[in-house]
Amino acid sequence: MKSIMRRIDRYCALHPSFGIKNLILYIIIGNAVVWLFGMMDTTNTLRSLLMFSAEAIFTQGQVWRLLTFILVPSGGSGLLFFITLYFYYFIGSTLEQYWGKGKFTIYYLCGMLFNILFGIVAWLLSGKDVTVTTLYINLSMFFAFATLFPETRVLLFFIIPVKIKWLAYFDAALFLYAVITTSFPANLLPIVAILNYLLFCGGWLFDFIRPARFEQKKKTIDFKKAAKKYNQEQAKKPYTRKCEVCGRTDVSDPNMEFRFCSKCGGYHCFCIDHINSHVHFKE
Repeated sequence: MKSIMRRIDRYCALHPSFGIKNLILYIIIGNAVVWLFGMMDTTNTLRSLLMFSAEAIFTQGQVWRLLTFILVPSGGSGLLFFITLYFYYFIGSTLEQYWGKGKFTIYYLCGMLFNILFGIVAWLLSGKDVTVTTLYINLSMFFAFATLFPETRVLLFFIIPVKIKWLAYFDAALFLYAVITTSFPANLLPIVAILNYLLFCGGWLFDFIRPARFEQKKKTIDFKKAAKKYNQEQAKKPYTRKCEVCGRTDVSDPNMEFRFCSKCGGYHCFCIDHINSHVHFKE
């Protein structure tokens, strides 16, 4: 998983224009617009035309459903619906700011792709459509946020301060409940969402649950050995510092600031743009 993330990080670093800026904002606005029009649509025609349907896609050529299903509101009504939208916007915009627009766009597109593939396979095997929405895509986005910022506090019901990691545990319980109580194959949708989360955040999750004492001892020993090896290798190269993510060096970009990460296994250098947003190396 970490090797895949490094490739994604490198691609985003080499293609800074890639991605949709404020992607989650557009999705939230789309959900709000569809919800408002849906309130006036007593026949539910608009919603039914936008929802994902593998049967409609393959038998009637309604390919727009591959994209428009993310605009269909999933869960909640009235004030609760708009509170949920705001919460998703807060999480999504924070992840985009931390990861960058490119990586966040890839994350959300992967979530969509996994759900689309699952919906198509389920239809091919059972002959019945599975209701695919953004519910579990957004909840997996919440898992990613909780993994990266577990100590962040939010006001539950705008009153009770709660650490985001405790809400993530509750979210995980809801996933498990959905898997147990929902009929097959729709009960596999939460698992599909978890796959997307593990692909992007499995490395951080492992770092979070790994015993800190063992990790610190291992880092101290390896860091000293790796530092000597690193300096010997760098003496043979035409540059002194090179970013592990984007590949920039102190020769190609003399004004760039480079730093070493103490959380990585070994001795690894990063530019100032990626010192806080890279996937940590493990030896």
